Amino acid sequence: MRRLALVAALSLPFAGHAGEAAPVADDPALEERVMRLSHDLRCLVCQNQSIAESNAPLAVDLRNQVREQFLAGKDEAAVVDYLVARYGDFVLYLPPFNATTMLLWLGPALLLVAGAGWLGWRLRRRVREAPPPLSAEEHARAAALLDGTAKPSQESRS
Repeated sequence: MRRLALVAALSLPFAGHAGEAAPVADDPALEERVMRLSHDLRCLVCQNQSIAESNAPLAVDLRNQVREQFLAGKDEAAVVDYLVARYGDFVLYLPPFNATTMLLWLGPALLLVAGAGWLGWRLRRRVREAPPPLSAEEHARAAALLDGTAKPSQESRS
């Protein structure tokens, strides 16, 4: 009985979205335009899905807004401009290159160049660093170990 109650409680948040579906326009060409543009727009709730893939209420509303804009005679660029003006560049999966998105576009390349530069600097520095010379005692011990004539010390056993 407890398991049934747990399953019912966990599925409750998803029950509200199960029956929702975006209204489909009578014109299949219009609906195809809506869905094509919807694949280029990010769901602001899900953030990893387009509004075409998401069934979140906001995604349904955005698809309806796209449909209404097309019915009003606007082209795709005007619809995108309307949504960007209302929700910002985040609504686009492929944001434009401008001052606010410069780090988004150039960040990976800058990190790659910085990492390669650091790695090169570190490798050059490692080559220049000579290991400290062995003392006469350490040299004699190493030679004895290589010959097999030395007994292992307590330090090497632990």
